[in-house]
Amino acid sequence: MLTRRSMMLASIAAGVAMNSRTASAKASQPATPVNFDVPAGACDCHTHIHPDPAKFPFFAGRVYTPELASPEEMTALHKALKMERVVIVTPSIYGPDNSATLFGMAARGATARGVAVIDDKTSEADLDAMGKAGIRGIRLNLATGGVNDPNVGRPRFSAAIERMKARGWHVQLFTSLAMITAIKDLVAASPVPVVFDHFGGAQAELGVGQPGFADLVELVKSGKAYVKISGAYRASKRGPDFADVTPLAQALIAANADRIVWGTDWPHPDSVTPPGKQISDVTPLFQIDDGLLLNQLAVWSPDAGVRQKILVANPAQLYGF
Repeated sequence: MLTRRSMMLASIAAGVAMNSRTASAKASQPATPVNFDVPAGACDCHTHIHPDPAKFPFFAGRVYTPELASPEEMTALHKALKMERVVIVTPSIYGPDNSATLFGMAARGATARGVAVIDDKTSEADLDAMGKAGIRGIRLNLATGGVNDPNVGRPRFSAAIERMKARGWHVQLFTSLAMITAIKDLVAASPVPVVFDHFGGAQAELGVGQPGFADLVELVKSGKAYVKISGAYRASKRGPDFADVTPLAQALIAANADRIVWGTDWPHPDSVTPPGKQISDVTPLFQIDDGLLLNQLAVWSPDAGVRQKILVANPAQLYGF
């Protein structure tokens, strides 16, 4: 069975730019200039910050340990990509501790929003404080932790919706198409926005006819769900430009351009600890050319007006810029 890690490694073999790794390796920076006019107020809607673990310790229950990625490196990334706004998402490596995300948001100021991870111990006061800092949603990760059972996913999703409905925050899911099919009715009935990461878990080589993709498209078309056309390298094994993702992106944009947002997934963590390694061993970040990734947006959506929706208007509405 083709795993996400084997797909990513195949991408690298196919031509993803990989700098030589050193003990002080840095998160990737764009190698390719942006080749279209990025509109004012454009937003990278999916990033992570991995600061000094001495100050921001990793979650004991994590399944991988990434290299570090600082707010300063993120600023350099977005200067090169001409992105004025950013959404920082708490990755699974911190569990329900959102300190690293809040640190990254504070470093960026008013141009940053965040998506938090919470648990039953997260109080309403905690949520109030995070809301004041710019958090606008919570993330359920049903992928990295291997949650594939709808009998687990459905109640977790329902509980998240129940918790968020009074606040009007959105619920973001990192999951698979099979899970989307299993919770489709709950998404359609949700009183708060629902956002799917990374093409909803679709895989480029399986095309638009793959099981579950039609359900994702239907939810987008009806306005019941947003999709992040983010982290194309996660959906594809055809680097360095991941051109086989184009049919998926175009199908989602055609379904409803008002429900699409874009993101890098910087600093591109490899969320699978290699065989023979310990969870605490550092797994290198993927060295992805985000300039090349952003240029794909002009292929997916040649219309500048549609790109303005995807990069500016939709994030402004969803994240409250």
